[in-house]
Order: sequence, then structure tokens, then C-alpha cells
Amino acid sequence: MQIRNFILLGVITFSILMLSTSEMKADVSSDIQTIQQVGHNAENYAAAQKALDSLQSSGPEALLPILYSLGDANPLAANYLRNSFEVIANKTLADKKSLPLEDLLNFVRRTKNDSKARRLAFEWVRKESPEEADQLVSNFLNDPSDELRREAVAKILKEVDELAKNDSSAEALKRSRYLQALSGASDDDQVRKIVKGLEAFEIKVDLQEHYGFLSDWYLIGPFDNKDEKGFDVAYPPENEIKLDAEYDGQLGKVTWQKHETEDDYGKLSIAEKVGPHKGAVVYAYREFVSKDEQPVEFRLATPNAWKIWLNGELVFEREEYHRGTFFDQYRIPALMKEGKNTLLIKVLQNEQDQSWAQDWQFQFRICQPTGMALRPEKE
Repeated sequence: MQIRNFILLGVITFSILMLSTSEMKADVSSDIQTIQQVGHNAENYAAAQKALDSLQSSGPEALLPILYSLGDANPLAANYLRNSFEVIANKTLADKKSLPLEDLLNFVRRTKNDSKARRLAFEWVRKESPEEADQLVSNFLNDPSDELRREAVAKILKEVDELAKNDSSAEALKRSRYLQALSGASDDDQVRKIVKGLEAFEIKVDLQEHYGFLSDWYLIGPFDNKDEKGFDVAYPPENEIKLDAEYDGQLGKVTWQKHETEDDYGKLSIAEKVGPHKGAVVYAYREFVSKDEQPVEFRLATPNAWKIWLNGELVFEREEYHRGTFFDQYRIPALMKEGKNTLLIKVLQNEQDQSWAQDWQFQFRICQPTGMALRPEKE
């Protein structure tokens, strides 16, 4: 009788635990779904705030569901969810408990998971087990996440620095490691360091090729942009691309002319190629052959107003003049079709006469979603 009662008590206890665990999972899932419904303009804010408080009171069992939810979250919801992850993870460690390390490791290893979520998981693997994190980094050099690739490149560069300090005879190894690092490097500060290191071995890196800058374009213009009225005017190149055509421009007849830049970073100066016109529009056109239909990122930098068309469809635009320019200033997602694609960029200069407002230029490259250069196929 006592044995039977003991078994019955065990079954009841187990059932209660299972029910409790199931309820906790349901609560976590419900909280996450509510947070994901918060809008960019704080729609559903009150419900999301209540769910946030509830989620942050959860234990480490909520960490994996939060990570998996980040890929579908809008920026505001993602911020709430990341914050919840941090709160729960910090609380777990403060309570002298362990994070679910193996789950986090497996999440990071799955390259199809959201890159930002993988980065977050990696940072907490590093806090829980620096040794495990270091082993992960060794496999990041060709990772689709640019942030995780940066970790791998940094590790190689640190190793090269140590070689330089401790073994002056290891020149061949240093050269090999620099080249290895270059294969995964997409951040300009790291690339510059690698380029400088390779100079000691008389190896010149073709930065245009490495980054995938498109250096040759057909240009036509100038068309009128006096009083900045040209942004919304559809001049002929927006309606047709005929490279042998002649049109009425701002100062007379204009035709397409092919130009190329030798600048390491693909900067094409319209002011130099076409002329330092003010209150003017120039169009740049070229074709790009893609091996497959594939998602890409257009990476554009210009201090001028601009529009971009892909295969005749407007992809993005920005009417802003002389607010500065920097590497990969604009990142625009797009979808390339298989075969020939057409690219048209409208670059507008205004009439400001200050010395810092004279630049009329752009640089453009196409990247894989990973941040690595995508180069055109030969037809």
C-alpha cells in the first residue's frame, strides 16, 4: 500500500511539473507574440510592456525562444526582445546558475539562423565559456554574418601580431595568414590593416576587385536641377535606355559617354568626368550579369541626392544634399534576376557655393547579403 501511494505521489508530482513546464512555455510564447505586435509608432505599447515585464521574469528556458523570435521581429520589438534576453541571462548568472550553453552553441552554429540573434548568442557563449567561444571563432571566416566574420579576421590578425613579436623568421606564415584573413574581411578598417601588412611582401591588393566596386559607367547630362526642381522630373533616361540617343540637356545636346574610375574605392567624380555644373542632374547606367536570381545589397555612397532603378523599377531614393559621405553609406536590399540586369542611378547636384558643397560623385558596389562582394558574370 505504501509503495503504491509512493508511486501515485510520484506520478502526481511529475504531472504537476510537466503541467507547470508546459504552462511556462505557453506563457513565454504568448509574451513573445504580444511583444512582436508592438508597432513602429508604439501601437499595442501597453500590452507589449506588460508582456515585456512578464517575459523578463522568466528563467533561462526563455532564452532560445527569444533568439528564434528575433528574425521575425520589427526593429522596436527586436529591441524589446534583445533587452529581455540580456535581463534573463544576467539574472541567471547572478543567481549562480548556468546558461543553456549547448543550446546557445548549436544556435550559433546554425548559419541559417538570424545573424543578429547569432551574434547575441555568441556574446553570451563568450561570457559563459571563453574557450568554447574561441573554438567557434575559428570557423567564422566564411560565415554569412559579417559581424562573426569580423571576429575570425580579428583573431587571425592578432595571431599575426604575435608572430611579428615572437618569431621574426615566420615571414611565410605571416604572409599566408594575411591572405587568409583577406578572404573573409569586409570591414574597411580590417582590410586596410591587411593591405598594409601585405605591402611588406610586395603584394598589392586590388581594392576595387576585393570590394566589388563597379568602376565603369555610361554617363549622360547635365539635365536641369535649378532650385532643386529636377528630383521629380523624369528626364528621358528614366523612360528609355538608348545608348546611341541624343537629348536636349541643360546646356545643349547630351549623349551617353562611357567613363571609368581608377580610384581604389570606386569613387567616380561626375564633376571631373562631365563638368563641375551646379543645379544639375546626371544619369549613370550600366549592366550587371547575375549567375542566378538572388537577393543582394546595393552599397552606395554619395553626398548628393539620388535615385536608383533596377531593371526599370525604382528601388530607392533620397533627396538630401551635402550631409557628408562615407564607405557603404546606404545599404539597399534588392533582388537580382538571372542573367542581364540594368542599373540606372540619378545623381543630383544643387547650387550651394560653399567649398564643401562642390563634390558631385558616387561609389557603388553590389554585395551578397553576407557583405561580401558580388561580381558580374561574363556574358
